Order: sequence, then structure tokens, then C-alpha cells
Amino acid sequence: MKNSFESSNLSCFPVGLDGVSAGFPSPVENQSGGSLNLTAYLIEHPEATFFLRVRGDSMIGAGIFDGDLLIVDRSLSPISGDIVISVIDGEFTVKRLIIRNDSIELRPENPKFKSLRISEESQLDIWGVVTGAVKSFR
Repeated sequence: MKNSFESSNLSCFPVGLDGVSAGFPSPVENQSGGSLNLTAYLIEHPEATFFLRVRGDSMIGAGIFDGDLLIVDRSLSPISGDIVISVIDGEFTVKRLIIRNDSIELRPENPKFKSLRISEESQLDIWGVVTGAVKSFR
């Protein structure tokens, strides 16, 4: 499966310098800060980056909700604590990768779900590392 992005695929958009308050309101000032190329900002390895739509709610504690669009980089080597896309026994899932000594666990971020402890009999492939998410509120 080949995937590539050109920096021209996404336009540059205006970006504010000071940000916006998520606490108490702050006075409005000149917010022009230039432009932002979303491809350059979100994607480090374009040739190895894919987008996957989330189905389900096992990762809500990590801020990943049903319908979100995940940015997945297949060129990164996963480390313990990363959120990963994995294939376990032929099925895709998104979970947090926990590696301790000789054990591997795929941990959900929702207490309604159980962790998946990977046994020697299990077929596990880490397909990619989640580097970001795109959300839509409308």
C-alpha cells in the first residue's frame, strides 16, 4: 500500500500568535501570526503516514473518540507508552502499548475494557504509531 503527501495537498491557513484562552476570557488583540501548513505540522514522514477512522470508545481516556481520524506513522519504532495500531490475531485495534520486562500489554483507556496481555501463542504486529488525531465538532 503506497501513500504519499505533497506539501501542496493541504493549503496554508492563517494562525493566531497568542492562542485562545481555555480558562477566563482574555482581551482580543491582533491575532495574526502568519500561516500554518497542516501537512508539515502534522506529518513528519509523509511516505509512511496513513489516516484511520476510529470506531468504538476504548480509548476515550486518551482523548480518542468514535469518529476521530488518527494520524498513523508506520516508520516509527514503537516504545512503551505509545498509542499504537496493532494487528492481533488478524484484527486491527488501537491501544496503548505497555512493555515491561518480557511482557507486552495492549491497554485501553476506558475502564469498561480489559487490557490485552499478549501471550506467546498470540500473533501480534504493531502496524504503526499514532502521532495525532483530527477531530470534528460539527
